[in-house]
Amino acid sequence: MTKGELRKDVLKRRAAMIPEEVAEKSSTIVNKLISLEEWRRAGTIMAYVDFRNEVRMGELIRHCLAVGKRIAVPITDIAGKVLTPSEILHYPEDLVPGAWGILEPAPGCVRPLEPGELDMVVVPGVAFDLNGDRLGYGGGFYDRFLPRTKPGTVFLAPAFELQIMENVYPGPHDCPVHILVTEQRVLRF
Repeated sequence: MTKGELRKDVLKRRAAMIPEEVAEKSSTIVNKLISLEEWRRAGTIMAYVDFRNEVRMGELIRHCLAVGKRIAVPITDIAGKVLTPSEILHYPEDLVPGAWGILEPAPGCVRPLEPGELDMVVVPGVAFDLNGDRLGYGGGFYDRFLPRTKPGTVFLAPAFELQIMENVYPGPHDCPVHILVTEQRVLRF
């Protein structure tokens, strides 16, 4: 199976999940995630804003705001192929549809952070393997962004168990994650 076929297969299976299943499994994953020691130590976090049946991040973002963690979400520059973390203070009020219809900070709510300020990046993905390798959506945005963070920044991926594959065919520029959290387990690499 090629990367493209794998991506298409996993996205099709994820799209078939009913909203109640996505909500229930997302809540289980977020609760596991916020109980991790790495999470407790992180003061400044960037999380993706979920789209198309990804693990839902609203509960996580609200939790950050409630407990006083700095939380940023990415602004996507499609032309420059760059992600910029932007701190949000109100969720979801600070956000409007941006690149590909994914919610991003509204023009008056852009508060850019340097990648080096982040203690943790919550990374989206299509599929993951048991080595922490990640198959993204094909644009390379996170594979270009993650190396710009400081040493010691934790890359954490929330994923549904159906996204765990034997092999995601990582390339030389693909950035693996340090922690993978599913509704059934927490894996550290």
